[in-house]
Amino acid sequence: MKTLVFVSLVGLFLHDTTAEMHSYKFFYTASSEVPNFPEFVAIGMVDDIQIDYYDSNTKRYLLKQDWMKKVTDDDADYLEEETEKSVGSQQTSKVNLNILKRRFNQTGGVHIVQRMYGCEWDDETGDVNGYDQHGYDGEDFIVLDLKTMTWVAPQQQAVVTKQKWDNNKAELERFKNYLTKECVDWLKKYVNYGRSSLMRTDLPTVSLLQKTPSSRVTCHATGFYPNRAMMFWRKDGEELHEDVDKGEILPNHDGSFQISADLQLPSDDWGKYDCVFQLSGVKEDIVTKLDKREIKTNYVNPIYMIFVIIAVVLLLVTIVCAAGFCLYKKRNAQRPPSPVNDPAVQQVMLPNQNT
Repeated sequence: MKTLVFVSLVGLFLHDTTAEMHSYKFFYTASSEVPNFPEFVAIGMVDDIQIDYYDSNTKRYLLKQDWMKKVTDDDADYLEEETEKSVGSQQTSKVNLNILKRRFNQTGGVHIVQRMYGCEWDDETGDVNGYDQHGYDGEDFIVLDLKTMTWVAPQQQAVVTKQKWDNNKAELERFKNYLTKECVDWLKKYVNYGRSSLMRTDLPTVSLLQKTPSSRVTCHATGFYPNRAMMFWRKDGEELHEDVDKGEILPNHDGSFQISADLQLPSDDWGKYDCVFQLSGVKEDIVTKLDKREIKTNYVNPIYMIFVIIAVVLLLVTIVCAAGFCLYKKRNAQRPPSPVNDPAVQQVMLPNQNT
């Protein structure tokens, strides 16, 4: 359940990043009546890599990367301070959840409040950006427009909150300063601490897959890192948008990532098509030509299956017959000769010709 909620949260708020873009994001999840899941969870991520964790059950702020321990070397009170901040966020999130339940005329049942906020920094251009987004039960509730420093309310129930927050100019200015300066300063520090890990690149294994001869061809890349990657199909060197279904980047159990893109079977020359994989930090693309000989599949033609079944049946019949014949021969070899055919017995049984 913990994984499902977190994946849902990332899917709701994930921002695209470029090769030079770094990000620092906070994810808060407050919930009610969700079995086997804490009422509040806080997660921090740098370049989409989790760096810390807090929940209402443990009430402890934990570091998730070894290189993050450098922060505590610089500030011995860091963990304690972050724990206090997380406890405060937990209390605020619980209050917000109760407010939203009343706004939507709800009482019991499963309900979830989510928040994602943070900043981005382009280490080449120096451009920065910030965001703050709130969701309720899987839908956007209220979102900050950093350019106008106003709040956008996608739902009617959020209008009251928008008016209140828009009128608090001092808080808006403070938060703008945090998103564009303080948050970015922390981001630069974390990127410097974890550079060897955050900036590493692992190339993937790319394969062409197909379920049946008539199904779509899947271009699948797995084992790459980081997760800032793109995959698409081309025809004659031009990117295809029609007849292509792009999948999301998914995590592997070893910390690497995978992605796929499906292509509708082309009716013209297959040699015109290729699959392109691009990885952040790597200049050269990985290009895979669409070649029938390179496609991997588990598909077996039904006609072949019939032949195989017939062959197996015939083989079994032959084995049974052979076993029966051997058993018959063995039984005959062990049976004693009939008394009628025994010469000694025949002599006794013959009538006495002298009488």
